[in-house]
Amino acid sequence: MKAVSTPVETAFTNVSAMAHTHDGIDWTTRLAPMRRTDAIEAEVNGWVADRLVEPLPPGATVVDVGSGSGGMAAALTAAIAARSGGRIVLVDAVPELQAVAAEQVAAVAGDRVEVVTVLADAAADGLADLVPAADLVWASRVVHHLPDERRGVAGLARLLRPGGVLALGEGGLSTRCLPWDVGVGEPGLQDRLIAARGEWFAEMRAGIEGAVRTPVGWNRVLGEAGLVDITSFSYLVDLPAPASEQVRLSVADWLGMYARVCAERLSESDQAALARLLDPTGPDWVAARDDVFVLGASTVHLGRAA
Repeated sequence: MKAVSTPVETAFTNVSAMAHTHDGIDWTTRLAPMRRTDAIEAEVNGWVADRLVEPLPPGATVVDVGSGSGGMAAALTAAIAARSGGRIVLVDAVPELQAVAAEQVAAVAGDRVEVVTVLADAAADGLADLVPAADLVWASRVVHHLPDERRGVAGLARLLRPGGVLALGEGGLSTRCLPWDVGVGEPGLQDRLIAARGEWFAEMRAGIEGAVRTPVGWNRVLGEAGLVDITSFSYLVDLPAPASEQVRLSVADWLGMYARVCAERLSESDQAALARLLDPTGPDWVAARDDVFVLGASTVHLGRAA
Protein backbone atom coordinates (compact mmCIF):
# COMPACT_ATOMS: atom_id res chain seq x y z
CA MET A 1 0.00 0.00 0.00
CA LYS A 2 1.39 3.38 -0.98
CA ALA A 3 1.16 5.92 1.82
CA VAL A 4 0.24 9.55 1.21
CA SER A 5 2.83 12.19 2.02
CA THR A 6 1.54 15.29 0.23
CA PRO A 7 0.30 18.39 2.12
CA VAL A 8 -3.02 18.34 3.90
CA GLU A 9 -4.85 20.11 1.05
CA THR A 10 -4.17 17.17 -1.28
CA ALA A 11 -3.43 14.33 1.11
CA PHE A 12 -7.01 13.19 1.55
CA THR A 13 -9.20 11.03 -0.60
CA ASN A 14 -12.65 12.56 -0.15
CA VAL A 15 -15.82 10.54 -0.61
CA SER A 16 -19.19 12.22 -0.10
CA ALA A 17 -22.68 10.88 0.41
CA MET A 18 -25.91 12.41 1.63
CA ALA A 19 -24.97 13.15 5.25
CA HIS A 20 -26.98 14.36 8.22
CA THR A 21 -27.44 13.71 11.92
CA HIS A 22 -30.55 12.27 13.52
CA ASP A 23 -30.47 13.82 16.97
CA GLY A 24 -31.16 17.49 16.25
CA ILE A 25 -27.89 18.52 17.92
CA ASP A 26 -25.82 21.29 16.32
CA TRP A 27 -22.44 19.62 16.67
CA THR A 28 -20.56 22.59 15.24
CA THR A 29 -21.33 24.56 18.43
CA ARG A 30 -19.59 21.83 20.44
CA LEU A 31 -16.38 21.85 18.47
CA ALA A 32 -14.27 23.88 20.92
CA PRO A 33 -15.21 21.73 23.95
CA MET A 34 -14.60 18.59 21.90
CA ARG A 35 -11.13 19.83 20.94
CA ARG A 36 -10.37 20.54 24.60
CA THR A 37 -11.49 17.02 25.53
CA ASP A 38 -9.21 15.62 22.83
CA ALA A 39 -6.29 17.48 24.40
CA ILE A 40 -6.83 16.40 27.99
CA GLU A 41 -7.60 12.78 27.03
CA ALA A 42 -4.73 12.39 24.57
CA GLU A 43 -2.73 10.08 26.85
CA VAL A 44 -5.54 7.64 27.57
CA ASN A 45 -6.68 7.74 23.94
CA GLY A 46 -3.16 6.70 22.98
CA TRP A 47 -3.33 3.76 25.36
CA VAL A 48 -6.69 2.61 23.95
CA ALA A 49 -5.48 3.04 20.36
CA ASP A 50 -2.32 1.02 21.02
CA ARG A 51 -4.39 -1.78 22.55
CA LEU A 52 -6.73 -1.90 19.56
CA VAL A 53 -4.11 -1.59 16.82
CA GLU A 54 -1.45 -3.92 18.27
CA PRO A 55 -3.07 -7.19 17.06
CA LEU A 56 -3.90 -5.90 13.56
CA PRO A 57 -2.09 -7.21 10.47
CA PRO A 58 0.57 -5.12 8.69
CA GLY A 59 -0.85 -2.35 6.51
CA ALA A 60 -4.18 -2.45 8.33
CA THR A 61 -7.18 -0.33 7.40
CA VAL A 62 -8.82 1.37 10.40
CA VAL A 63 -12.19 3.11 10.04
CA ASP A 64 -13.28 5.70 12.62
CA VAL A 65 -17.04 6.12 12.32
CA GLY A 66 -18.21 9.35 13.93
CA SER A 67 -14.67 10.69 14.07
CA GLY A 68 -15.85 13.99 15.58
CA SER A 69 -13.03 16.43 16.26
CA GLY A 70 -10.42 13.77 15.66
CA GLY A 71 -8.84 13.02 19.03
CA MET A 72 -9.18 9.26 18.82
CA ALA A 73 -8.57 9.26 15.07
CA ALA A 74 -5.22 10.94 15.67
CA ALA A 75 -4.37 8.37 18.37
CA LEU A 76 -5.27 5.50 16.04
CA THR A 77 -3.24 7.07 13.24
CA ALA A 78 -0.20 7.43 15.49
CA ALA A 79 -0.53 3.79 16.53
CA ILE A 80 -0.73 2.66 12.89
CA ALA A 81 2.25 4.82 11.92
CA ALA A 82 4.34 3.43 14.79
CA ARG A 83 3.88 -0.10 13.47
CA SER A 84 3.81 -1.06 9.80
CA GLY A 85 1.77 1.84 8.43
CA GLY A 86 -1.65 1.49 6.85
CA ARG A 87 -4.79 3.48 6.24
CA ILE A 88 -7.19 5.54 8.39
CA VAL A 89 -10.70 6.32 7.18
CA LEU A 90 -12.61 9.18 8.82
CA VAL A 91 -16.39 8.89 8.57
CA ASP A 92 -18.60 11.72 9.81
CA ALA A 93 -21.85 13.44 8.88
CA VAL A 94 -20.72 16.95 9.88
CA PRO A 95 -18.24 18.50 7.42
CA GLU A 96 -16.97 21.08 9.92
CA LEU A 97 -16.03 18.34 12.37
CA GLN A 98 -14.49 16.18 9.68
CA ALA A 99 -12.27 19.05 8.50
CA VAL A 100 -10.89 19.48 12.01
CA ALA A 101 -10.40 15.72 12.43
CA ALA A 102 -8.50 15.62 9.16
CA GLU A 103 -6.14 18.34 10.41
CA GLN A 104 -5.46 16.42 13.61
CA VAL A 105 -4.75 13.23 11.68
CA ALA A 106 -2.49 15.00 9.20
CA ALA A 107 -0.26 16.10 12.07
CA VAL A 108 0.64 12.49 12.90
CA ALA A 109 0.10 10.53 9.66
CA GLY A 110 3.48 11.32 8.13
CA ASP A 111 4.30 9.23 5.07
CA ARG A 112 3.19 5.93 6.62
CA VAL A 113 -0.58 6.33 6.83
CA GLU A 114 -2.96 6.93 3.95
CA VAL A 115 -5.91 9.12 4.95
CA VAL A 116 -9.41 8.84 3.51
CA THR A 117 -12.37 11.03 4.48
CA VAL A 118 -15.96 9.91 3.94
CA LEU A 119 -18.78 12.39 4.56
CA ALA A 120 -21.70 10.12 5.31
CA ASP A 121 -24.42 9.18 7.78
CA ALA A 122 -23.31 6.32 10.01
CA ALA A 123 -26.75 4.75 9.51
CA ALA A 124 -26.64 4.94 5.71
CA ASP A 125 -27.54 1.65 4.03
CA GLY A 126 -24.82 2.13 1.42
CA LEU A 127 -22.00 2.98 3.83
CA ALA A 128 -20.16 -0.26 3.07
CA ASP A 129 -19.98 0.80 -0.58
CA LEU A 130 -18.16 4.02 0.39
CA VAL A 131 -15.70 2.60 2.91
CA PRO A 132 -12.86 0.13 2.23
CA ALA A 133 -13.05 -3.21 4.03
CA ALA A 134 -11.72 -2.66 7.56
CA ASP A 135 -9.47 -4.57 9.89
CA LEU A 136 -10.77 -2.38 12.72
CA VAL A 137 -13.89 -0.22 12.97
CA TRP A 138 -13.91 2.23 15.88
CA ALA A 139 -17.28 3.80 16.74
CA SER A 140 -17.45 5.71 20.01
CA ARG A 141 -20.60 7.38 21.33
CA VAL A 142 -22.14 7.45 17.88
CA VAL A 143 -24.52 4.47 17.78
CA HIS A 144 -26.74 5.88 20.53
CA HIS A 145 -27.45 8.85 18.25
CA LEU A 146 -28.88 6.59 15.52
CA PRO A 147 -32.60 5.74 15.25
CA ASP A 148 -32.14 1.96 15.38
CA GLU A 149 -29.03 1.05 17.35
CA ARG A 150 -29.17 -2.65 16.43
CA ARG A 151 -29.43 -1.85 12.75
CA GLY A 152 -26.62 0.66 13.13
CA VAL A 153 -24.31 -1.92 14.69
CA ALA A 154 -25.21 -4.43 11.97
CA GLY A 155 -24.23 -1.81 9.40
CA LEU A 156 -20.90 -1.23 11.13
CA ALA A 157 -20.24 -4.98 11.18
CA ARG A 158 -20.67 -5.05 7.39
CA LEU A 159 -17.66 -2.73 7.09
CA LEU A 160 -15.34 -5.44 8.42
CA ARG A 161 -13.24 -7.81 6.36
CA PRO A 162 -13.17 -11.44 7.66
CA GLY A 163 -11.34 -11.41 10.97
CA GLY A 164 -11.82 -7.66 11.39
CA VAL A 165 -12.86 -6.22 14.74
CA LEU A 166 -15.62 -3.79 15.65
CA ALA A 167 -14.77 -1.70 18.72
CA LEU A 168 -17.91 -0.04 20.01
CA GLY A 169 -17.42 2.69 22.63
CA GLU A 170 -20.71 2.80 24.53
CA GLY A 171 -21.55 2.97 28.21
CA GLY A 172 -19.39 3.21 31.28
CA LEU A 173 -19.81 5.46 34.31
CA SER A 174 -20.94 9.10 34.32
CA THR A 175 -18.09 11.59 34.45
CA ARG A 176 -17.69 13.46 37.71
CA CYS A 177 -15.93 16.81 38.04
CA LEU A 178 -17.12 18.60 41.19
CA PRO A 179 -16.89 18.23 44.95
CA TRP A 180 -20.18 17.09 46.51
CA ASP A 181 -20.61 20.56 48.07
CA VAL A 182 -19.36 23.33 45.81
CA GLY A 183 -20.37 26.06 48.27
CA VAL A 184 -22.90 27.49 45.82
CA GLY A 185 -26.52 26.44 46.17
CA GLU A 186 -27.42 23.16 47.83
CA PRO A 187 -24.95 20.27 48.22
CA GLY A 188 -25.26 17.38 45.77
CA LEU A 189 -25.57 19.53 42.63
CA GLN A 190 -23.55 17.12 40.52
CA ASP A 191 -25.79 14.18 41.37
CA ARG A 192 -28.87 16.15 40.36
CA LEU A 193 -27.21 17.21 37.11
CA ILE A 194 -26.39 13.61 36.21
CA ALA A 195 -29.96 12.53 36.96
CA ALA A 196 -31.35 15.39 34.86
CA ARG A 197 -29.08 14.48 31.96
CA GLY A 198 -30.42 10.92 32.14
CA GLU A 199 -33.91 12.33 31.62
CA TRP A 200 -32.69 14.48 28.72
CA PHE A 201 -30.97 11.50 27.10
CA ALA A 202 -34.15 9.41 27.24
CA GLU A 203 -36.10 12.27 25.64
CA MET A 204 -33.41 12.78 23.00
CA ARG A 205 -33.57 9.10 22.05
CA ALA A 206 -37.37 9.13 21.97
CA GLY A 207 -37.37 12.27 19.83
CA ILE A 208 -35.28 10.78 17.02
CA GLU A 209 -37.48 10.03 14.03
CA GLY A 210 -37.98 6.29 13.73
CA ALA A 211 -36.34 5.61 17.09
CA VAL A 212 -36.33 1.96 18.19
CA ARG A 213 -35.61 0.82 21.73
CA THR A 214 -32.68 -1.49 22.45
CA PRO A 215 -33.70 -3.48 25.54
CA VAL A 216 -30.55 -5.63 25.63
CA GLY A 217 -26.86 -5.16 26.39
CA TRP A 218 -24.25 -4.27 23.80
CA ASN A 219 -22.72 -7.75 23.88
CA ARG A 220 -26.03 -9.18 22.65
CA VAL A 221 -26.30 -6.48 19.99
CA LEU A 222 -22.84 -7.43 18.67
CA GLY A 223 -23.82 -11.10 18.65
CA GLU A 224 -27.04 -10.35 16.77
CA ALA A 225 -24.90 -8.59 14.14
CA GLY A 226 -23.10 -11.88 13.50
CA LEU A 227 -19.88 -11.06 15.36
CA VAL A 228 -17.98 -13.60 17.45
CA ASP A 229 -15.37 -13.60 20.23
CA ILE A 230 -17.32 -10.85 21.96
CA THR A 231 -15.68 -9.19 24.95
CA SER A 232 -15.17 -5.75 26.47
CA PHE A 233 -12.81 -3.63 28.52
CA SER A 234 -13.17 -0.37 30.41
CA TYR A 235 -10.72 2.45 31.01
CA LEU A 236 -10.52 5.46 33.29
CA VAL A 237 -10.08 9.12 32.51
CA ASP A 238 -8.57 10.23 35.81
CA LEU A 239 -7.36 13.84 35.96
CA PRO A 240 -7.21 14.69 39.66
CA ALA A 241 -7.19 18.03 41.45
CA PRO A 242 -5.33 20.30 41.43
CA ALA A 243 -5.75 20.18 37.67
CA SER A 244 -4.23 22.08 34.77
CA GLU A 245 -5.97 25.09 33.23
CA GLN A 246 -7.04 22.95 30.26
CA VAL A 247 -8.71 20.44 32.58
CA ARG A 248 -10.42 23.20 34.57
CA LEU A 249 -11.74 24.77 31.38
CA SER A 250 -12.95 21.34 30.32
CA VAL A 251 -14.90 21.13 33.58
CA ALA A 252 -16.51 24.46 32.64
CA ASP A 253 -17.37 22.93 29.24
CA TRP A 254 -18.88 19.92 31.00
CA LEU A 255 -20.94 22.10 33.33
CA GLY A 256 -22.04 24.30 30.44
CA MET A 257 -23.28 21.28 28.53
CA TYR A 258 -25.32 20.18 31.51
CA ALA A 259 -26.72 23.68 31.86
CA ARG A 260 -27.85 23.68 28.22
CA VAL A 261 -29.59 20.32 28.22
CA CYS A 262 -30.76 20.09 31.83
CA ALA A 263 -31.75 23.62 32.92
CA GLU A 264 -35.49 23.13 32.59
CA ARG A 265 -35.27 19.95 34.64
CA LEU A 266 -33.57 21.68 37.59
CA SER A 267 -34.89 23.74 40.47
CA GLU A 268 -34.52 27.51 40.42
CA SER A 269 -31.89 27.17 43.12
CA ASP A 270 -29.80 24.80 41.03
CA GLN A 271 -30.19 26.97 37.95
CA ALA A 272 -28.96 29.96 39.93
CA ALA A 273 -25.99 27.95 41.21
CA LEU A 274 -25.09 26.93 37.68
CA ALA A 275 -25.24 30.53 36.51
CA ARG A 276 -22.80 31.56 39.24
CA LEU A 277 -20.41 28.70 38.52
CA LEU A 278 -20.43 29.48 34.81
CA ASP A 279 -19.85 33.23 35.10
CA PRO A 280 -16.17 33.80 34.17
CA THR A 281 -16.33 37.34 35.58
CA GLY A 282 -17.75 36.32 38.95
CA PRO A 283 -16.14 35.05 42.14
CA ASP A 284 -17.55 31.51 41.71
CA TRP A 285 -16.19 30.77 38.20
CA VAL A 286 -15.73 27.02 38.21
CA ALA A 287 -12.59 27.07 36.04
CA ALA A 288 -10.81 29.18 38.66
CA ARG A 289 -11.20 26.49 41.35
CA ASP A 290 -8.30 24.23 42.31
CA ASP A 291 -10.57 21.44 43.55
CA VAL A 292 -12.27 20.42 40.30
CA PHE A 293 -11.19 17.27 38.45
CA VAL A 294 -12.27 14.82 35.75
CA LEU A 295 -13.03 11.21 36.62
CA GLY A 296 -15.00 8.89 34.37
CA ALA A 297 -15.03 5.37 32.97
CA SER A 298 -15.73 4.33 29.39
CA THR A 299 -16.40 0.83 28.08
CA VAL A 300 -15.34 -0.61 24.71
CA HIS A 301 -17.26 -3.62 23.42
CA LEU A 302 -15.42 -5.83 20.91
CA GLY A 303 -16.64 -8.33 18.35
CA ARG A 304 -14.86 -10.07 15.46
CA ALA A 305 -16.19 -10.84 12.00
CA ALA A 306 -16.07 -14.58 11.37
